[in-house]
Amino acid sequence: MDLVDIGANLTHASFVHDFDDVLARARGVGVSRLVVTGTSAAESAAALELAGRHPGVLYATAGVHPHHAGQFTADTESELAALLGDARVRAVGETGLDYYRDLAPRAAQLFAFERQVGLALDTGKPLFLHQREAHDDLVAVLRPVRDRIARAVAHCFTGDRRELYDYLDLDFHIGITGWICDERRGAHLRELVREIPANRLLLETDCPYLLPRTLEPKPAHRRNEPMYLEHICEEVARDRGEPAERTAADTTAAAERFFDLA
Repeated sequence: MDLVDIGANLTHASFVHDFDDVLARARGVGVSRLVVTGTSAAESAAALELAGRHPGVLYATAGVHPHHAGQFTADTESELAALLGDARVRAVGETGLDYYRDLAPRAAQLFAFERQVGLALDTGKPLFLHQREAHDDLVAVLRPVRDRIARAVAHCFTGDRRELYDYLDLDFHIGITGWICDERRGAHLRELVREIPANRLLLETDCPYLLPRTLEPKPAHRRNEPMYLEHICEEVARDRGEPAERTAADTTAAAERFFDLA
């Protein structure tokens, strides 16, 4: 299988000591390309640096996660704009709203999000979206400008049927992670994933977070990594009632179109 991990936090400190081995293990199971998530100006620059070291394998996003929205300034916006000028940066984000943890004031989150939507409009690059318990506010920002946004993906989708269909009605792509393997929180996704059109379904690990709970044996360190995208693909394929090779082919083709990958 040829797989694309559209959301990998490879700048995380847990990957520093064995980064090359992590990539090798991913390649070993068919994960041929990965999009490294930017969550702040500094992490976005680090994601681009990684992409520069692994051309044709790693790509990057550039954005400020809502947790860091309180530090979003005009200088931050300028730094992101400069990063987005690089062809290896394929999307604006991770950006959005998070009212679950509320690590930044909601007004600051909305300001940072709206400015990053503006960057997507200016650059023509797609949006890589984060949303927790802020669905209505996120959609309210995006709906008026949806026709001017190139593409958008609801990264790490964990929502209900209403949220899914709001996103599909806006022609968003849907990113599915190992959350679907969590019998406590993600069981509802096993039904919903059947309803996502094949051309708008994307797969991601969100590593080092969200280690699939159905993985056996689990690594002792509990760190998620891109090699486990194969397991997520197999779980999604089972829930969709199709061969894993079909899910892999469809999601890879969708990722190639979304991120304009070679």
